[in-house]
Amino acid sequence: MPVGLLTLELHIQHAQSLKDKRQVLRSLKDRLRAKFNVAVAELEHEDTWQRSVVGVVTLSNEEHQVQESLQHVLAEADNILGPLLVSHGVEII
Repeated sequence: MPVGLLTLELHIQHAQSLKDKRQVLRSLKDRLRAKFNVAVAELEHEDTWQRSVVGVVTLSNEEHQVQESLQHVLAEADNILGPLLVSHGVEII
């Protein structure tokens, strides 16, 4: 069973506190979970105000379904975050 991991690197320039950063992340996580039924978590830079790496995980019986799902999640994340999304990566395990 293939498992897909999408990593999103964010730079939240306007964040002046962890509270500001967490507000952006909470909104992103809630919207992705609700729309795509994926697991979402912050993976790195938990105590840094303006940086974050977020992981999104999904699985399916078919690898192409995992790839397609993660591409839809990436498109939505890009739509939500805009210029806050610095880079991304996709891994299939």
